[in-house]
Parts: sequence; structure tokens; C-alpha cells
Amino acid sequence: MRISLTLALLFTATLAQTAGFRFIDVPADGEGPALRGAMWSPCSKAPGEIDLGNTTVPGVKDCPIDCEKLPLVVISHGRGGSFIGHNDIAEMLADAGFVAAAINHPGDTASDLSRSGDLSVFIERPTDIKRLIGFMIAASPAASRIDMERIGFFGFSRGGCTGPVLVGANPDWAGASALCQQSSSHICEQIQGEEFPAQPLTHIHASRPRSLQTRSQSCSLPTAFARVKVRSNCGHRSVAATA
Repeated sequence: MRISLTLALLFTATLAQTAGFRFIDVPADGEGPALRGAMWSPCSKAPGEIDLGNTTVPGVKDCPIDCEKLPLVVISHGRGGSFIGHNDIAEMLADAGFVAAAINHPGDTASDLSRSGDLSVFIERPTDIKRLIGFMIAASPAASRIDMERIGFFGFSRGGCTGPVLVGANPDWAGASALCQQSSSHICEQIQGEEFPAQPLTHIHASRPRSLQTRSQSCSLPTAFARVKVRSNCGHRSVAATA
């Protein structure tokens, strides 16, 4: 399986359609609590709107998936965000023939900031995404439609830190400590001299990503990765993902 991590995406769609939308729930297990989220997928029905209570998003709720071997992109929100925060990117991916999935990171969401200031959220976020990937390829409504050789990642802010750690990177806490000399935040007090426990995708056997960028200053990597493009097999639609 090849995992491509891209934090800046350029999309070129040749056929505009709509996005299917459905809620997903990753069950609690030995690695963490239940995770609430959503998935977006290609949909051949007429565009509509979905009322989520505090917001409305375009799409078709629970739209059947007609295509096979679809690339998957998993999404990690920033501090205090939510699984719906990057719905515009998820909708564009689905419209271009991808499956996209996002979850709330427990304790670090808009509705639950109980651990947003703790180092533990950085440690647990990669595991959350591992569990999301495992659910999507094994038990989600799209499981049989996903191409396991084409799984990508999108992360924003703290999500940008989540991606590299997901494949085994060790954040540059020395650099973060230097930045913390100008801050007295709770996290800065915790990271002095810390070694981040890497959380590689061992159960999925992912190879090193061919494309990786991050805007997170504490999770920067010195290696430059080549451009990677992934195309969908759904109809005539295509999408290019570039880091």
C-alpha cells in the first residue's frame, strides 16, 4: 500500500457532480474511544443540501457508491476543529471521484476542548487516524469500493503534525522548545526535553510517502519529496494532488 501525504492540494475535475455524505462511527477498541465523523463519496444524484443542525452542507445524504477502486483521503482537523471543518475539500475530492473521511479528535474539538492544551492530544491524533483508515478499508460502507493501494492524507495545523507522525516521523521538539522560549503555554511546559513516541502505520505496512509537506513548525522534516499525482477511476473524473 502506498500512502501519499499532501497538505496542499490542487484539484482539476473534468466532470462536476455532487458529493454523497454519511455519518460514520469508528467503534471504541483497545487503542482508543469511539470516534465520530463523516465520509464523502462520488454520487450520481442531483445536488442537494444536508442540514447538520448548526450548519448546512451541499451533498446527498447516504448516496449509494457506484464506482470501484476509489482512492481514499483521510482528513485531520486543526486544534479545536471538527470533522466537518474541511467539508469543502472533502466535497471537492468526492466530486472528483475520491472517498474522503474525517473524524473528531477526542478532547481537541470545537465541542470538547478538555485536553486541547495537553501533549497527549499530539500523541493520540496519529492513532485516531490509523483507526479511521482501518475502519474505512474494513468496515465502512465504502470498504469494498476503496483502492487500498491509493490512500492519502490531508491535515491542517495540528493535523499537519499528525500526518508525518502517522508514518513514523519524530517531531523536532528541540525547535519547538526554542519557539517556546517566547511562550508560557501549558504545552510548552510539557515538551521541554520530550521524545515524541512515533506511531507508524505498522498494521497497514505503509511505505514511506512520496509527497510530504507540513506547515507545523514543530513537525518539520528536512527531506524534500517529489510531486505525486493520484487519479480516480470513477467515470471521466480525475484529480491531481500536488504537495
